[in-house]
Amino acid sequence: MSTPTPQSLGKVAVLFGGRSAERDISIMSGSAVLAALCEQGVDAHAFDPAERDLWELKRDGFQRAFIALHGRGGEDGTIQGALECLGIPYTGSGVMASAIGMDKWRTKMVWLSAGLPTPRYKLLHAGSDFAAVAAELGLPLFVKPAREGSSVGATRVNTLAELPAAYETAARCDPLVLAEQFISGQELTAPFLGELALPLIRIEAPRGNYDYQNKYFTDEVKYHCPSGLGEELEQDIQALVMRAARLIDCRGWGRADLMLGQDGKPWLLEINTSPGMTSHSLVPMAARAVGIEFGELCLRILESARLG
Repeated sequence: MSTPTPQSLGKVAVLFGGRSAERDISIMSGSAVLAALCEQGVDAHAFDPAERDLWELKRDGFQRAFIALHGRGGEDGTIQGALECLGIPYTGSGVMASAIGMDKWRTKMVWLSAGLPTPRYKLLHAGSDFAAVAAELGLPLFVKPAREGSSVGATRVNTLAELPAAYETAARCDPLVLAEQFISGQELTAPFLGELALPLIRIEAPRGNYDYQNKYFTDEVKYHCPSGLGEELEQDIQALVMRAARLIDCRGWGRADLMLGQDGKPWLLEINTSPGMTSHSLVPMAARAVGIEFGELCLRILESARLG
């Protein structure tokens, strides 16, 4: 079977922007992807669902969609379902995997049902006994909205007194709020491209604070790729991540975030079905480590677009 040429991929819509809390990051991702695809000779065009009606995709003859939307409305199955109805093949995971992957609580339930390691958690609400939650999970802990990405609304809680305010911050983003056990150790991310597990990246953030600002707008974070882990351990973690992705039925590409505990045990935190593609992003970094430059990466992801 011959490899498709950029021209044979047809008219492509790069979907970015949207209405989520991650709009600004999506614009950064989508702009980078659009430029790379055009440089590769693809007939690619920008399309912001916050500014245009989706039916225009069909009217204007788009034959594929590269989803560079982040957050709700973009990676939660919503846009995927709309594209299914329009009959336009799209990149990344399908409706079910996107919906589950966007929801940290339900992702955890799937993983736990299969015996995969993920930190303990409690659901929080306004009437929660915060002292009991802190006693059960220990301090410090993390409080986060279940259905946001890029660390939006997430807070590391060091004392019981900080817990109510952290809950309020998360609840402003999403009524479904998680308190999650803190795992002391090394922060890792594990990208994949189709069935190819890309190299792990070990993340060193200032004071261990890998938050929204440090992720996208500073150069203080250190990224180690190769990770510096032993070969056997890295392969074991990659196998765990691929199993975790298959359980949710991810496809095309994605990235799982993990902690490696001080005892050497990996803990799955979440999975991203529409990862960032900015200058600070991690999938391009891991791909580059195995000789896949940004333009080729975008082309490979686009070639994997499909329906169903």
